[in-house]
Amino acid sequence: MTPRTMAGRIGAGLSEAPDAAEAAVEAARGAASDLVGGIDLAFLFLSADHADEAPEAAEAVMAELAPAHLIGCVAEGVLAGDRELERGPGAAVWAAVLPGAEIVPFSAIPVETDDGVLVTGFPELDDPALVALLVDPYTFPIGGFLAGLNEERRGVPLVGGIAGGAGPGRAGLILDGEVREEGAVGAVVSGIRVATAVSQGCAPLGREAVVTGAEGNVVYELAGKPALSWVRTQLGALSDEEQSLAERGLLAGLVIDENKDEYERGDFLMRGLIGIDEDEETVALGEQVRVGQTLRLHARDARSADEDLRRALADVTRQGDPSGALVFTCNGRGTNMFPEPDHDARLVADEIGSPALAGFFCGGEIGPVGGRAFLHGFTATLAVFLDG
Repeated sequence: MTPRTMAGRIGAGLSEAPDAAEAAVEAARGAASDLVGGIDLAFLFLSADHADEAPEAAEAVMAELAPAHLIGCVAEGVLAGDRELERGPGAAVWAAVLPGAEIVPFSAIPVETDDGVLVTGFPELDDPALVALLVDPYTFPIGGFLAGLNEERRGVPLVGGIAGGAGPGRAGLILDGEVREEGAVGAVVSGIRVATAVSQGCAPLGREAVVTGAEGNVVYELAGKPALSWVRTQLGALSDEEQSLAERGLLAGLVIDENKDEYERGDFLMRGLIGIDEDEETVALGEQVRVGQTLRLHARDARSADEDLRRALADVTRQGDPSGALVFTCNGRGTNMFPEPDHDARLVADEIGSPALAGFFCGGEIGPVGGRAFLHGFTATLAVFLDG
């Protein structure tokens, strides 16, 4: 067990104990050991090994910390402090004393109506500092929900991730000590300072092109040429190193805000190339595409991921002094991406100057880019709590 704490406002703890309740208590004690005052908000993240005992673990944290609110889930792996547990039993607890904060926990559930699927339980948003959202992918329409939210309102600081690491019906969504197996749970936090960050970690390849023909998620033309032909031309012009990157995982970066003169990292929404049609020379993406949108090929890359996360955290720390963070990192990162374990946890702890962070490995990460909330892949999304 490696407890991680920070004196004052926020602390985090981690346990590898094989018993879920024991692990939860151990992590909770590590998180709270230096905190002063009653705990306003706590998060509990459990590895899939503890899925069957999630109710006992949640009850144990409620008894140990007596937090005003407890949010959590079961995931594939967990992290806290400067350590990541990608497999095996693990429990991570994050606890915060947040004077002046208003916290509204919620449970959101989809309901079928004559007009389609309606999400109930998601609160009205005034001027939140943070909306944390933990989602069961098997029972919650996250794509449609985010699309609707972006239509209604821009600039929502929504951060979170896809849970359900133990499979359908075992999401173990935790809300104030109760465990639910469907929908989504979360909390709206207002009245304090929180900065959000998204690190997509991809290297750009080739040149940009404007989509000149598309329907739905299928791209017919890029820069006036058949889409598949354009992609092959770009790949053929790459260096040996770039081609090696492309072979590991090719992505399409779609520009979010077309009003910029030049596009840099963070200006693209990364989506997978999910299919090609040799006869029609079309390319299908994991996102709706429109004519006039700018596209550039990208590849997953450990070096770019490291640089991008450092850059995102540097932007955050310029806004104020961090006191802790919630971290949602992709299950395709960790040792699946980096040569050394614990990469994201160690880097975040170093950059914010505190080990008061916790989170989990997600099957999709939620975070804002260009003023809109998106579901990402191979990213790390963060909510960094700032002093003052």
